[in-house]
Amino acid sequence: MSRLAEVVAAADPALAPHAVSEPGPGRFDDVEGVRGFVLEAVYEGYLLHYGESRAFAGMDADMRLLAGDTLYALGLARLAEGGDLDAVAILADLISASARAQAEGRAADAEALWESSSDRLRGRSCAT
Repeated sequence: MSRLAEVVAAADPALAPHAVSEPGPGRFDDVEGVRGFVLEAVYEGYLLHYGESRAFAGMDADMRLLAGDTLYALGLARLAEGGDLDAVAILADLISASARAQAEGRAADAEALWESSSDRLRGRSCAT
């Protein structure tokens, strides 16, 4: 099962009617442990807000926004439960900075933020 399929299975039951049958591979399947799950959950939340969901379909705009928030919360809660507060801070900053970039029409900057933040969560050094 891909990490993205794990996220779908762990999502709020209210989202189940909107889940696609086979969401395919995730973007962060190479990230070990809970951080991989969390990156997939938070990224899917981001896509529900600003892009095309890989795992859910058939939602109106309001439901997409609520579903995205639910997936943000799912990911951050998993990190907090494990005490990974450094990762919580990185993702909280990523969520707010990518929202700002999207609001200002800088989608490419938002994508760059995802790359640098996911590298930090993988433990790779990157220029910031």
